[in-house]
Amino acid sequence: MRILITGNLGYVGPNVIRQLRRTHPDAELIGYDTAFFASAVTSVDPLPERELNAQYFGDVRAIPQSVFTGVDAVIHLAAVSNDPMGKAFEEVTLQVNHLASVAVAQKAKKAGAKAFVFASSCSVYGFAEDGARTETSSLNPLTAYARSKVAAESDLKNLAGKNYTISCLRFSTACGMSPRLRLDLVLNDFVASAVALKKINILSDGTPWRPLIDTQDMARAMDWAISRQAADGGPFLIVNVGADSWNYQVKDLALAVQRAMPGVEVAINKNAAPDKRSYRVDFSLFRKLAPQHQPIHDLTATVQELKSGLESIGFADPNFRESRLIRLKMLNHLKSAGYIGDDLYWK
Repeated sequence: MRILITGNLGYVGPNVIRQLRRTHPDAELIGYDTAFFASAVTSVDPLPERELNAQYFGDVRAIPQSVFTGVDAVIHLAAVSNDPMGKAFEEVTLQVNHLASVAVAQKAKKAGAKAFVFASSCSVYGFAEDGARTETSSLNPLTAYARSKVAAESDLKNLAGKNYTISCLRFSTACGMSPRLRLDLVLNDFVASAVALKKINILSDGTPWRPLIDTQDMARAMDWAISRQAADGGPFLIVNVGADSWNYQVKDLALAVQRAMPGVEVAINKNAAPDKRSYRVDFSLFRKLAPQHQPIHDLTATVQELKSGLESIGFADPNFRESRLIRLKMLNHLKSAGYIGDDLYWK
């Protein structure tokens, strides 16, 4: 089996590679990435790409057809990956997350691939206070990032068929330790603040709801999706990926970190303007379709892994929100240094 992972040099990719190598020991694993974040390694372990058979470098907007030769399945992670980056590079976000994603799926199908897995997001639900969102709920994308995911899902539907399954996995907000850690995610930010500052400042009033998922459980879901049969969910599938027990209010995440790290202060901005991104998600369809690939991490374990991981690399940066572990900060650094342009192509 030959599996192509785009965007593998990001936050989620290393754990996907680890999962696939464990469950498909004889598979040929190929990475393709523009390498913006390749240097942001946050692990004492050897380089995670050592488990790949090959690594290609390039922009996903210009990925050659030759990369897909012999590929059986594609896991498409490559994206402008959060709301701040989407706001700063809105047109590029639509190019990469929407148009390039569809083009990658087309090239994979042309090459004879059998499965395409698209890393979508529960952020497409935006704001919803009237109960947990299911896959048939109305969408309310509030950001360029969320809109790009909705547009990609819509166009990918037309490519699926009897011999080509497409799985759009609407992931909960990612969290957890990774060999290329991001600290611009809510739980990761809280743990980093607790480790470095002994204090967590919640910028909102703490009431917005978020579903979360550990990156290792994201990898398990993608492992399931590359092998699922068309009869199991249909040739084209949109499914929420996470667990009902991982729907949390933001303040509860901070308090969970505080319980794991006694002595950490939690400050809530009770006068903050309401955060419009608030939603709970129903994961019953994912439980039905993938009973053997359900999330196995809980909040306490993920917090502890983050704490231990940060401590193992000597993390103590009180100004980490200005560091290259914040994705937008890394892009701005590359841009100001003249390495990339406003279009996010390498110069």
